[in-house]
Amino acid sequence: MEKRSDISGFHGLSVEKRLDFVREFAGLSDEECDIVKKTGALDIDTANRMIENVVGTSHLPLGIATNFRINGRDYLIPMAIDEPSVVAAASYAAKLARPKGGFTTSSDESVMIGQIQLLNIKDFDAAKRNILEKKDEITAIANEKDPVLLKYGGGVKDIEIRIIDSERGKMLIVHLLVNVSDAMGANAVNTMAEWISPRLEELSGGDARLRIISNLATKRLARARAVWDKEELAKSVKGMEIKGEKVVDYILDAYHFALVDQYRCATHNKGVMNGIDAVVIATGNDFRAVEAGAHSYAARDGRYTSLTKYEKDSDGNLVGEIELPVAVGTVGGAININPVAKIALKILGVKTARELSEVIASVGLAQNFAALRALATEGIQSGHMKLHAKNIAAIAGAKGSLIDEVANRLVKEKNIKVDRAKEILKELG
Repeated sequence: MEKRSDISGFHGLSVEKRLDFVREFAGLSDEECDIVKKTGALDIDTANRMIENVVGTSHLPLGIATNFRINGRDYLIPMAIDEPSVVAAASYAAKLARPKGGFTTSSDESVMIGQIQLLNIKDFDAAKRNILEKKDEITAIANEKDPVLLKYGGGVKDIEIRIIDSERGKMLIVHLLVNVSDAMGANAVNTMAEWISPRLEELSGGDARLRIISNLATKRLARARAVWDKEELAKSVKGMEIKGEKVVDYILDAYHFALVDQYRCATHNKGVMNGIDAVVIATGNDFRAVEAGAHSYAARDGRYTSLTKYEKDSDGNLVGEIELPVAVGTVGGAININPVAKIALKILGVKTARELSEVIASVGLAQNFAALRALATEGIQSGHMKLHAKNIAAIAGAKGSLIDEVANRLVKEKNIKVDRAKEILKELG
């Protein structure tokens, strides 16, 4: 029987009921469910092995985005984030995409770029020629350092050379193109870059300085595409009389604002990364690396622009696309250590790093679409403040069912403040 992620009323279930559904969907064991339920799943000894100077752990809520259908398969998406409405928005965007088949995706091979900076070279043309003539030798030397990666079809696949100018003089930059398989790849690539640098010094007559991976993973792009039906979009707007293609037009107006204005585009792309970072963090991957790569890719042509693209198809429906570097892994690093990350990957059910990158791209597109739809119609604060009101109610001292009661009053009054929440609590006795 096919597993489905379009769950009506998932947000209204108790935490236990939600976890029961996830247990059934992902085949979690009792022990794994117990780990997820604990607010301190990362024990202090494990945390102490991960970074320096450990005194404790910090926690983010772990939510589940529903309704995602990607390449004909349903997914539940674990998201670790503390911003209200992000999980709900992603779920709603995915729900609206389902009538047209959900998301279709593609991705490149898991190739990362390792950079070796060579300075003080007398003859750059000769240095470049010498290195390229010894490409096979350099590849073999670098691959000696990671036979396990080679065993799984990875390793150095090619070498590129760039000559760049700077205020410190000309530099020759060697790029090792390394297929890192199902790892994010930083450790493997950095080790290879350091290992090969003495031979590159000999061949170039220069001095090696930096030997480091690039987070602008232009050889490791992930793409996602979805179509949102114009009539479904019109029905989704609350409190406004909008028909057919009007919502599509409003969203396109918002998108083109981001295309031409960098101030708007920064927030536009932040909306993309709200979804992407949440999945990257939940799965134990490096969200800082993914963030750096995404924003750098957005400015690859010398002007910062949108990571997403929207247009209207011949039937008047909205077509959304995204393309960006997504350097993530399903093995290695914190993934092998953090028990919640392991369970998050199990919930996703992804088999490869490429599949994970495509899921992440789909979430980024969904999150961005959700923000544009809300901004272009009823406004972003409507859904956001409903969730924020619950936090305010709790801060004011509400507990249990009183949290919802106080929050509902705050929203109805459009006065979401702690002082007013305290007054409502007193009224309720």
